[in-house]
Amino acid sequence: MMVDMDAIRWTEVTLHGGPLDGMTAMVDADDPEPGVGIIAEGCAFPGGRSWYEPDATGRWAHRGDIPWEAM
Repeated sequence: MMVDMDAIRWTEVTLHGGPLDGMTAMVDADDPEPGVGIIAEGCAFPGGRSWYEPDATGRWAHRGDIPWEAM
C-alpha cells in the first residue's frame, strides 16, 4: 500500500511512561488506528520496539514492548 506523505498531517506528541518517558515523537494525527513503535534502549526485547498510543484523553502512553518478529 502506498502512503501519500503529503496527505499525512504530522503532529508532535509527548510520550508518557516506558523507556521514552518525556520524549517527543511525530505522529500522523489523522491515523484511524494511532500508535507508534519506536526503537528504545530499555525495550524488553533487543531490536524490538516500545509501543505508544493515545489513551481516552489523548495522552500518548506506553502500552508495552514488541519483539521485532511480531512487527
